Amino acid sequence: MASAMDLLDEAIADLEAKLNIAPGADVPTASGGGDKKKDAPPKKKKEKKPKQQNNQKPAKKGAAPANVDQPDICKLEFKVGVITKVWAHPDADKLYCEEIDVGEDAPRQIASGLRPHYSEEGMLNRRLLVVSNLKAKNLVGFKSHGMVLCAAETKEDGSELVEFIEPPEGAPLGEVVTFEGLPNPEPFSASQVEKKKVFQGCLEGMKTTDEGLAAWNGHVFMTSAGPCKSTTVKNGAMR
Repeated sequence: MASAMDLLDEAIADLEAKLNIAPGADVPTASGGGDKKKDAPPKKKKEKKPKQQNNQKPAKKGAAPANVDQPDICKLEFKVGVITKVWAHPDADKLYCEEIDVGEDAPRQIASGLRPHYSEEGMLNRRLLVVSNLKAKNLVGFKSHGMVLCAAETKEDGSELVEFIEPPEGAPLGEVVTFEGLPNPEPFSASQVEKKKVFQGCLEGMKTTDEGLAAWNGHVFMTSAGPCKSTTVKNGAMR
């Protein structure tokens, strides 16, 4: 019969075999009896993903492309406004300087060659239309941010009658004019209008009707309160 020592030696040998430890070697303990660095499995190196070759830069977000297929008049922006301040240009006999409220954060400063046709009193508080997507221009040292829209006709004596194109009383300031029978305007930027000479291209078709209504090739200038018109100029060129 095996002694207790023989049974103990047999159990130790069996444990050494299971743990794959050489006979008589020290048994590593959880408290660090062995070399952790040697015993720990080697860390796997992270594989670097190859950088994708992409020569195309991401497109910059910007304004939507201009709708070039719309009628030319729809590329312009006409806003309802009112003159809140007016004074004679100090260096130009024919020019007025105006501040015009077109429903924006601040009034627009615009110069107009209307001194031969209107007094300052006749200009002040006048409701009108402003071409609001034209590039700003220096007019005898005064920077003009747009232009007012008028109609003109030649009188029998050869002189010229010039009148504002006026929106109806109920049209709110800042409203953008639409055109009867045409899609809603998608105005170009001022740079596009300048480059494509949009305003100059529309001038030939801009005339008042037999009733004095403002129109482009027969399409009447409209607001939510009704059509825009000249007081007395009929079949007159608009500019």
